[in-house]
Amino acid sequence: MKIHEYQAKQLLREANIAVPESIVARSADEAAAAFKALGGSIAVVKAQIHAGGRGKGTIKTNPEQKGVQLVKSAEEAASVAENLLGNELVTIQTGPEGKAVQQVLVEAGCDIARELYLGIVVDRAEGLPVLMVSSEGGVNIEEVAAKTPELIFKEHFHPDTGLQSSQVGSLCEKLGITGDSVKSAEKFMTALCKLFVDLDCSIAEINPLVVTGGGEIIALDAKINFDDNALFRHKELEELRDLSEEDPAEVRAGQAGLSYVALDGNIGCLVNGAGLAMSTMDLIKLHGGEPANFLDVGGSANVESVTEAFHIILGDEAVKAVLVNIFGGIMQCTTIANAILEAYKQVGFNVPLVVRLEGTEVEEGRKLLAESDVDIISASDLTDAANKVVAAIA
Repeated sequence: MKIHEYQAKQLLREANIAVPESIVARSADEAAAAFKALGGSIAVVKAQIHAGGRGKGTIKTNPEQKGVQLVKSAEEAASVAENLLGNELVTIQTGPEGKAVQQVLVEAGCDIARELYLGIVVDRAEGLPVLMVSSEGGVNIEEVAAKTPELIFKEHFHPDTGLQSSQVGSLCEKLGITGDSVKSAEKFMTALCKLFVDLDCSIAEINPLVVTGGGEIIALDAKINFDDNALFRHKELEELRDLSEEDPAEVRAGQAGLSYVALDGNIGCLVNGAGLAMSTMDLIKLHGGEPANFLDVGGSANVESVTEAFHIILGDEAVKAVLVNIFGGIMQCTTIANAILEAYKQVGFNVPLVVRLEGTEVEEGRKLLAESDVDIISASDLTDAANKVVAAIA
């Protein structure tokens, strides 16, 4: 689950991690009031969307307007906010369609002496979270990793014991952080590592991490994502979810207990099991097609969930054919067959439907489909299914 920068910074404040003073605004008037309330001579107005690259991003209808802008008066803050709010911001991570800006963060100016990078992720190869830092703050870490990987420094830490002082010292030495800034860095890094573990984060990224003129370490930006599988332990975090930032089809699928990810192709996929779903998409591409989605109905699918899956798949106007690929292990093929027939009654299939069944009660399931009046293209195996669904839209 993703959250906005302003929400991430509130979590940092609650963990006693230094962030600039800021106020959320949802109108031009609120932005002007926020500038006045902050009391400084400069501020930054930052679009709030679930995407990185906002500083270089531009408003779709007005490329001169950036997603992050420095302002020097309440009137200027209002003007920038008015240009951002309600418009689509296009960044390197949004795609050409952009994302609508519903709120901005008006943040107090900061005395920046240096910009660094700091990020925490789970290193699955090591089975531990890893803290990564770099002297190249304000730059996409992927770009740094590709061009100058020697400028990225890492320290793994155990969730139970957290980041150690010796590790902070080593990172500070590599970054050239000295004097009182080392104490500030230790407070910042250890607290962020603890927050990462305590809240079951999947990523915590501060870019840029700023060393101020006074030597304090401050999070000038903040990106925090959470492990969806651990949200049951953090009911308070679910309240931070902004459904308007998410794909409506993916939200609908999640509510139905389906695992769904929209893709750019035109062949809808309905499969049980994540591994089989990935293999199905691979076979479709191998035979010249493009999958429109990843959709795993799981091992306990029933008529209701399969019908909902068809609603979601066929709701994508790009879908020109659907491939149903089921291995009946926990789930019986007759269950899927009945679900397909019921879905046809409720949804109707206006595109070719290819079905491959295998496993428990497969013969009974195939018979149900064959004796129905639904126009179904039957496939004997996965390769046959991939060939037939690609041919159906050729």
